Amino acid sequence: MKVLAISASPRKGGNSDVLCDQFLKGAADSGNEVEKINLAGKNISPCVSCYGCTKSGKCVKKDDMEQILQKLICADVIVLATPVYFYSMDAQMKIMIDRCLPRYREIENKDFYYIITAADPEHSAADETIAGLRGYLRCLPGAKEKGIIYGTGTWDKGDVYRHPSFEKAYESGRTITGGMR
Repeated sequence: MKVLAISASPRKGGNSDVLCDQFLKGAADSGNEVEKINLAGKNISPCVSCYGCTKSGKCVKKDDMEQILQKLICADVIVLATPVYFYSMDAQMKIMIDRCLPRYREIENKDFYYIITAADPEHSAADETIAGLRGYLRCLPGAKEKGIIYGTGTWDKGDVYRHPSFEKAYESGRTITGGMR
């Protein structure tokens, strides 16, 4: 299976980014093809609601999103990883989601996992973030939420190494079978 992790962390090696790596390590150890996209290193402009894409299926903006969108379409399993900022997903994740507009209906029949990190130790700190990610999945035909990895109570870079989510991310990745869908 093709497993694609979208890391929205603006910090390379940030807590949600590290959990992506753990998830992908587990998925690779189970025989899957894995790839990670770090949104912070990509040039992705916000959607301006021009709807130029409705006829052509292509965004009028020429940036890195076209390649990311193709990878989302080709993946079997997608991991969406974001830190919680002011009790919501970060801007990098939201921009990526909004820019799926030209071809979002082609992101179909995918299994999704969420990785959420937050300074607040309560899982409820991620409620609004998860609601936003679930809203995205509601728009994707046949999307299935398969699991959530909570890295709550992780503020400083590296806190996640001592957190139960570190092992959970690896184990969640290991559950993905390497066979074809």
